[in-house]
Parts: sequence; C-alpha cells; structure tokens
Amino acid sequence: MTAPKKKILLLPGDGIGTEVMGATRKVIDWFQSAGRTAFEITEDLVGGISYDKHGTPVTAAVIARAKEADAVLLACVGGPKWDTLPFKDRPERGLLAIRKEMGLFANLRPALVFDVLSGASTLKADVVKGFDLMIVRELLGGVYFGEPRGIETLPNGERRGINTQVYTSSEIRRVARVAFELARKRRKKVCSVEKANVMESGVLWRDEVTKLHATEFSDVDLVHMYADNCAMQLVRCPRQFDVIVTDNLFGDLLSDLASMLTGSLGMLPSASLGLKEASGRQAALFEPIHGSAPDIAGRGVANPLAMILSYAMMLRYSFNLAADADLLEKAVQNVLSAGLRTADIVEAGQTSVATAVMGDAVVKELAQLAA
Repeated sequence: MTAPKKKILLLPGDGIGTEVMGATRKVIDWFQSAGRTAFEITEDLVGGISYDKHGTPVTAAVIARAKEADAVLLACVGGPKWDTLPFKDRPERGLLAIRKEMGLFANLRPALVFDVLSGASTLKADVVKGFDLMIVRELLGGVYFGEPRGIETLPNGERRGINTQVYTSSEIRRVARVAFELARKRRKKVCSVEKANVMESGVLWRDEVTKLHATEFSDVDLVHMYADNCAMQLVRCPRQFDVIVTDNLFGDLLSDLASMLTGSLGMLPSASLGLKEASGRQAALFEPIHGSAPDIAGRGVANPLAMILSYAMMLRYSFNLAADADLLEKAVQNVLSAGLRTADIVEAGQTSVATAVMGDAVVKELAQLAA
C-alpha cells in the first residue's frame, strides 16, 4: 500500500508575500518535477487578505487545514491598509492564532553571514565574517500572551495599559530542551538570556534552564546573560554566540537585531516547532523573518531568498531531507557568489535583479548542481 503523500500548506499572506512565495513555488515545483519530493500542496489565505474576504484574519477552516498539514510555509502578513482595524482583527492576530492553535512553542531563527555578503552588514566585515547563530525563542508564553492584559480607565480618568509577563517551569524547560538539542548538533554552546536582575520571571527562567542543563545536558556549555548585555554583545562580538535561548519578548527583539548583522532581513528564514508526537510527527510552520514590506509590494523587487531558505528549513526539519536542504542552500550560496543581488543586498558597482529573476537563478543552479 502506497503511503499517503505528505501535505504542505502555503500561505502567501499580504504585501510582498505573493511575490516571494511565487519565486519559492518555482523551487518547490523543481523538486517535485525532479522526483526528489512528492508533496500534496495546497494554498490558502491569512492576514489582511483573509480579513478582506472573510472578515477575519484567519478562518477556522484555515486553522484546521494548518493543523492537518505536515508543514506550513507562510510568507508575511500586515500592512497600513489594515492598521485602523480593531486589535482582534489585525492581520498579525491571524498569524498568532495559527501559532497558538498549532502549539508552536519554539521559534528557530538562524542568523548566518554568507562570506560574499559580509560587506552588506552595517558592521565591519571582519567582525561579522563567519557569524553563524541560532536563536531559539519561546513563542507561546510571556508578555504577548500573559493575563491580565488590556487597557483600562482609572478612577482619576487616566488610562492604563496592562500586559503580564508570565512563564511556568514546563514552558521554560521545553524550549530550553530544544536549544540544548540543537547545540549538540552545532558547537555545543548555549547562552540563556533573561533579566533575572529585575524580573521574577527571569529568576525562574535562569533556575529552570540551570536545572535542565545539570540533569540532561551537562555536555553542552551553558552561560547566562542579561538581555540588555546580550544586545550589546551581539554588536560588539557576535561570533561568541552559538545558540541563544530566550523568552518571547527578548527573542523578538534580539532576533531582529541579529538579523541586521547579516546585512538584510530579506536573507533570513525561520521555523516554529511544536512538540513531537509519539509517531514522530511534529507541527511546524516555516516563514521568512521579514515583514510584508508594503512600500515595495507589487514592484517585483523583494528578496525571495529568506522565503526560499525557509523552504530549505522545512525540508530539513519537517521531512528529514537533509541532502535536499543542503542542495538548496548550496544553490543560494552559488547564486550569491555569482554576483546576483536584489535591491536590499546590492553593493556599489552591482546591478540589482528582480524577485522573479532571483528565483529563476536558484532553480537554474539547482538543475546544474543535480546534473
């Protein structure tokens, strides 16, 4: 009996999402036509485009489809068109709902400097060359989800905004375990980041990570660092880090900071993972870390490489197709080495290429590498 095909759900979203997903779809189709993959692929709506059609940033049907899929590939959501909507209807709420319903608690954000792009960083090339970091961000807890939350009016007429930073031991330990396991496959160094000097949630975070390290991962080097110092150290000496594990808020900030050390948000993928089931199946969503870039949407100039590299992460983490992931990452590296650049990474003396041209170049390089 033939095993059922693995299912992939594509969610292009808003802004440049359709453009970068279009370039990535060419890559996906190449792997399919080459017989290297045999996925069942569907596409649906999330974000502002979903609100325009259905009155909600994500429908229950799409959430159900995402939960049934073996992996979800999402581009980006949001834009000024929807900025005046009530908070519950904003495009970003659709993404948060999918993450929550799929149980995606661990966000993996690699920050890697390709040697040929070291000059594109705002830091000196000799500082960032060889930079290779993985940030593991807790995704379902902390201040973004804690209760109580809201805006209230006080008796004196003042308004007060409330958000609560809250974590449990199990939430901390499960994301720390992901970080330690990743570090074992890298350089065996974990830096746990919090603000234990001023926040009780930080004290608990440090305690739980320390205990887990002592009982299960003593072969991995562990250091602790306050979030503000970590931000400074990322700019001062980024190569000191291997894996950083941190909470939802600090992970959001530090991963964007780390991404700019590489030269462009347009180069960096991410993965969001849930718990592994007994069968080995693991809920997973893959997306570039950049936003919907409404200022350039529709112009065909967006960098599709973060989206394409997100697909490489999918091949690696959801389907254990490491050779195919390596092939795709090598194709991207070769295209960059050949001098192709989109507008966000172009340097003096170079001419930028369109989104579609970059996607076509990656497909052409895949075919040459596989020949």
